[in-house]
Amino acid sequence: MTDWTSGDVVANGIRIHYSRTGGNKPPLVLSHGATDSGLCWTRLARALEADYDVIMPDARGHGLSEEPKDGYSSDARAADLAGFIDALRLDKPAVGGHSMGAQTTFYLLANYPGLVRCAILEDPVFRPRGEQPSEADRQARAEQTRRAMAENLAIGREQIIANGRAQHPNWAEEEFGPWADAKLNVKPSFAGVRPPERLSWWEALPKQSTPTLLVTADPDKGTIVSPEVAQEAARLQPNLKVVRLSGAGHNIRREQFDGFLRAVRAFLAEV
Repeated sequence: MTDWTSGDVVANGIRIHYSRTGGNKPPLVLSHGATDSGLCWTRLARALEADYDVIMPDARGHGLSEEPKDGYSSDARAADLAGFIDALRLDKPAVGGHSMGAQTTFYLLANYPGLVRCAILEDPVFRPRGEQPSEADRQARAEQTRRAMAENLAIGREQIIANGRAQHPNWAEEEFGPWADAKLNVKPSFAGVRPPERLSWWEALPKQSTPTLLVTADPDKGTIVSPEVAQEAARLQPNLKVVRLSGAGHNIRREQFDGFLRAVRAFLAEV
């Protein structure tokens, strides 16, 4: 990591911070999940940096990026990411994301067709058609986020790490430092009530044809994308490939790292 660089660009009207492995290699832009930060991709970036220039931005209101008071929708984050790619003058990079970052990536594909070469979605928020969150659900989620943020600030980094080890005993030790740092850097504006998606995933998916890898795992362990939803997504987008890694929940790469890495490498090699 000593050879990595970091910097800031202005994209979509806000300052976005990023870390980058560098080198004259194909670019791979990775978008993190809610309350994480770019450096939460560190373990995967280390595994891929010999072959790819891995670029890890902090989303708005996260890490060292700017905190706008609003604009925390998937469409806004997709516009941030499109502006970020343009600011760094990246020519058809591969992109990927986890959870919220997978949503960002997905709506980038739908809203900016042709901008990227391929995409990797690690457990995006693709819920069954009849299970979309209500306004009350969004309010409750915002309150849960506010409470978690306040608790993390109160207990501090070392206790966050200790709690993480207890809650996630199958994570590699190197995951916890960046994860705890990210929790302490989430900005208050992010904890507001997030708006519903302008387009549902099943409406947006047919609007793009970018080669896409959808990585899923086990719903009984916390994975959002069910086998039925994954099957429907593959039907709606013929260029979408589904890989299921059993034994993991929502944090697939952290819980089945070797399998996730193999799937990503194989996909990037074939597109």
